[in-house]
Amino acid sequence: MPEPLIRIAKTDDEDELAVLDRVTWSTLHAVAPEPQPPYQPFFDERHPAEDFLVAEADGRVLGYVRLAHPTPLASNAHVLAIQGFVVAEEARGRGVGRALIRAAVTEARSRGARRLTLRVLGHNTPARALYESEGFAVEGVLPQEFLLDGAYVDDVCMGRAL
Repeated sequence: MPEPLIRIAKTDDEDELAVLDRVTWSTLHAVAPEPQPPYQPFFDERHPAEDFLVAEADGRVLGYVRLAHPTPLASNAHVLAIQGFVVAEEARGRGVGRALIRAAVTEARSRGARRLTLRVLGHNTPARALYESEGFAVEGVLPQEFLLDGAYVDDVCMGRAL
């Protein structure tokens, strides 16, 4: 697989991103119910294309990361949060996720952020290991925050300085 190109999403990416989002849905990382038809638009007022970085190789979208402000408060404007991160199954373990996280750090800096935060489910060991290897640290844990597949799962808050 060639090195992925990381770029800002375009509105033309909507259908491919929506399908990727649906086929990768799992309680390993999702707390919302599995999407069912009729599907909601991928991009909307709260999730515009410019908030997404897309990994692409051979003309195919292999993953995305979404950067957004965690709150609309001016006092919190120096913080960006990763609020969505997906890598296609066939691209996992090939550096696509790492490339997306590194691009998110670079993009957050270019947007003037001083901190980058995220939330990850406690049982999502692969994602937590990736985030830790890229400089994120656990900053808090909400114990048993979600009930998924009959088990209570922690919500882990992580962040890093930029």
